[in-house]
Amino acid sequence: MPNEEHYAKLKKGVKAWNHWREVYPDIRPDLTEAYLMSANLDGANLSGADLFQANLQAATLVGTNFERANLTGCSVYGISAWNINLRGAQQTDLVITPGGEPVITVDDVEVAQFIYLLLHNEKIRQVIETITSKTVLILGRFEPPERKAVLDAIREELRRQNYVPILFDFEGPQTRDFTETISTLAFMARFIIADLTEPRSLPKELEAIVPTLAVPVQPVLAGATPYGMFQDYWKYQWVLPVYRYESLEGLIASLGDQVITPAEAKVRELSERRRALAETQLTPRPATG
Repeated sequence: MPNEEHYAKLKKGVKAWNHWREVYPDIRPDLTEAYLMSANLDGANLSGADLFQANLQAATLVGTNFERANLTGCSVYGISAWNINLRGAQQTDLVITPGGEPVITVDDVEVAQFIYLLLHNEKIRQVIETITSKTVLILGRFEPPERKAVLDAIREELRRQNYVPILFDFEGPQTRDFTETISTLAFMARFIIADLTEPRSLPKELEAIVPTLAVPVQPVLAGATPYGMFQDYWKYQWVLPVYRYESLEGLIASLGDQVITPAEAKVRELSERRRALAETQLTPRPATG
């Protein structure tokens, strides 16, 4: 059961609660098994709080601070969690199902609502299937306009061939957010088309992707040779030979045979290698002696 004083403070509202936390920063709130169902906890400072097996069903948690909090065993069905601070928080055995359904637990508040939707929403599953089987990430330079025209044309041709293209352009300073964004997009992609012509941010984009993610990369180039550092990527088996094109019309006309087909072949090759590796690891070794 929760500490009655602490529980009463929180029930007065976030503003009063946060003021109390500022006045008594050394107190660790005891909210074990607290009933906080549907309570608005937007912006609440719950850092260090013990919320063991608390009922957070349908609670709104926008900007809530759970740093170093104990959330073990909390019921989190129906929560709305956005931009929450979970640094150092204990998140084991979070219950994502409501009463009356078989208990399903996860170990991450931020993915709890997604996992429940995945289990109970056919459309969500269809979206994920589309992302993993049809998404193609397009990288290249957006300026000058003729470079953007190439990327747009590639996107339209991919759409025509029943893919889901994603265009990415990043001309600002390279930050942690940039690396996480490009890595996430690449992780979701079936393969990547990278226009090496007049690269600007592209070297940084490929640096964030190629060494860590085994996603097929099909480079294309309007010119004789790619930028100097690109040769370092030939050691990665998922980087395909550069396809050189002379005109936008020629590139689009040959996109299926010279770009998409090799990329799809590499997708299948990598998939077969992973399958074979998995089977090898699962096969019992013969007894010796």
